[in-house]
Amino acid sequence: MKLVIDTNILVASLSSKSKSHWIIQALREDKFELCVTEEIYLEYEEILKQKYKVTVANSFLNSLKELSNVIQTDVFYKWLLIQSDPDDDKFVDCAVAGNVDFLVTNDRHYNI
Repeated sequence: MKLVIDTNILVASLSSKSKSHWIIQALREDKFELCVTEEIYLEYEEILKQKYKVTVANSFLNSLKELSNVIQTDVFYKWLLIQSDPDDDKFVDCAVAGNVDFLVTNDRHYNI
């Protein structure tokens, strides 16, 4: 199974006390493939560095890049589907380009 994970879910799943923590555990256990683009990595980095110490954020991002089930995805077409928050388009574009099964988010902008 292939997924794209929105930043809000990724950040929420890092805490072992979060009900979403199973997502990070499943990723580490190679239970699914995660498709990401350079744009997504950059957003992950930006937000993680706001929420955590820089060393913690960098450590997580480096480990993420080393996982064999994290797939660098190239986007060749921008769909421009999320008009209420164009910054979220990068996740939709990655999902389409990576032919993923699910885009995991709790962002209301995707309710279109």
